[in-house]
Amino acid sequence: MDSTAWDERYASAPELVWTAEPNRFVVEEVAGLSPGRAIDLAAGEGRNAVWLAQQGWEVTAVDFSAVAIERGRELARQRDVSVDWQVADVTEYEPPADGFDLVLIAYLHLPAAEIAAVLSHARRAVRASGRVLVVGHDLGNLSGGTGGPQDPGILLTPETVVKELPGLRIRRAETARRPVTVEGRAVDALDTVVVAERS
Repeated sequence: MDSTAWDERYASAPELVWTAEPNRFVVEEVAGLSPGRAIDLAAGEGRNAVWLAQQGWEVTAVDFSAVAIERGRELARQRDVSVDWQVADVTEYEPPADGFDLVLIAYLHLPAAEIAAVLSHARRAVRASGRVLVVGHDLGNLSGGTGGPQDPGILLTPETVVKELPGLRIRRAETARRPVTVEGRAVDALDTVVVAERS
């Protein structure tokens, strides 16, 4: 979907399309880190960016949907935190090189060439001892999980993400289970989770 379609999707929802709470894997991976500068690429309505700011991080949040960014601003106002909000297409947006202690990409699903470009930007943006954290719907969802896009061409695997992060030390690369409730039933969604660190 392009930015206009995402604007329409967000605008048609009376409340947040996604929850205001941060992703569990983001919380898990960031909990022990000392706050620094973070960038959330494809931040959507800002749930992870706002949570990071609440933890003391200096956060830039980027998304191509102006409606999502405005919802993020409102969430930040409600939580009384400051986030630098940027409306931009992350496939073209290039964050400052060596500018961030944490580069977050959560649930960004694009064709291979486009996700490779975003991961390349992320790799250049992370500074020494900083981390790139990627979380997204795993290809295994199509056969053994639930939710997420049904197009195998835009789903992630740990291997495909790691391949686009040469030169970084891989701290975690796995398909992880995320319990969800669908129509009253407890089921597992499968997520790719990759954490890579610049030496």
